[in-house]
Amino acid sequence: MSATFTLINPATAQPIGEVARASVDEVDAAVARAVVAQRAWAGLPPVARADALRSFARAVESHVEELAQLEVRNSGHPVGSARWEASHVAQVLNFYAGAPERLSGQQIPVAGGLDVTFHEPYGVVGVIVPWNFPMTIASWGFAPALAAGNAVVLKPAELTPLTAIRLGELALEAGLPEGVFQVVTGSGSVVGQRFVSHPDVRKVVFTGSTSVGTDVAAGCARELKPVTLELGGKSANIVFADADLEKAAASAPGAVFDNAGQDCCARSRILVERSAYDRFLELLEPAVTAWRVGDPAQEGTDMGPLISASHRSTVEGFLGGADVAFRGSAPDGDGPLGDGFWLPPTVVLAERGDRLAREEVFGPVVAVLPFDDEADAIQLANDTIYGLAGSIWTENLGRAVRVARGVKSGVLSVNSHSSVRYWTPFGGMKASGLGRELGPDAAEHFTETKNVFFATE
Repeated sequence: MSATFTLINPATAQPIGEVARASVDEVDAAVARAVVAQRAWAGLPPVARADALRSFARAVESHVEELAQLEVRNSGHPVGSARWEASHVAQVLNFYAGAPERLSGQQIPVAGGLDVTFHEPYGVVGVIVPWNFPMTIASWGFAPALAAGNAVVLKPAELTPLTAIRLGELALEAGLPEGVFQVVTGSGSVVGQRFVSHPDVRKVVFTGSTSVGTDVAAGCARELKPVTLELGGKSANIVFADADLEKAAASAPGAVFDNAGQDCCARSRILVERSAYDRFLELLEPAVTAWRVGDPAQEGTDMGPLISASHRSTVEGFLGGADVAFRGSAPDGDGPLGDGFWLPPTVVLAERGDRLAREEVFGPVVAVLPFDDEADAIQLANDTIYGLAGSIWTENLGRAVRVARGVKSGVLSVNSHSSVRYWTPFGGMKASGLGRELGPDAAEHFTETKNVFFATE
């Protein structure tokens, strides 16, 4: 096996560098360093860990532009989005810097004494990050894990490791002890699998496909190792006739085409009440054609390329025989972007049971389907194995509550496509995941509860 792998700029299809491919022995060495470092890290006063995380956050804040430019080159994210993502990492670190001093247990009166609970860190946590949002998703795992007193060994995706590598360097520059936060690059079959099987990695956090997540869960089960899984999605954007149709249509491209649709939360199904169906499509078309697809390094670009040629082929495979209503534009032909992995935003008129109505595409393709009434909308929204996110558009508060309760998804929004915030819980139902990330209690998810009884008689 090669000791390195080549990184490609997806906007140009040109190589941008080589990154080391770690062996099992190198993973084991990183875990051994983490075991030693974690003991000292967990033994620090909570305020010291909090100060270290705030220092890390300040280091990220001072390197937002550098991190953003790395993401543009390595992942094809529009530069405006990449800046937001880098700033988000700093915000997540600042938020969880408050956790070390708040990991308090309980006092439970019992006959003959007193029960006290403690939140003890697992030890070493393995975090496996996907290629679609390399910085933000990494921070969702490593920030609360570090806050709880764990050491973290992080594996970025093979395709997009550059920002994770730089975050590891910034952690050291900010004063985090050696070995507390390490980034190990390599393949999932080697590095990720070793996280699952290594006895000293006591928890695994995985974000990626449902099929791989199932294997990760099975491996962790054999080790009796806790795991958090954030997996696929086929989220519904439900538009009722009484909604503000102009606002719903204007919001729809951002809900599905952000990051070229390579988003597990993408609202890749638009379900429209039948009486508003034609009008909604009339409003949606100009919103889609106005979506700016092009050079991710240019200010104002809304959407960049897909991550690779093979992934573009996979997405295109969903479009064979599809009833395409309209499409946006994308670079093609000659020029520096001619060889990039481009695909225009595409709107398809689908029918119930179609692949496009039920399976995750993970690209800039949205299926539009009509529904008849509230019950039909809920049934159609739930007609998939996934249950991660979704949106509901209506002016009827009672309907919004009923539909939100009826749709089997972990995070929903009403009259908005925004439903992910670092201070609120995030996670899926059904095949979309296991466990929850983010929110005020996330650091506790990286601890074990220890119960101690003190006899007083």
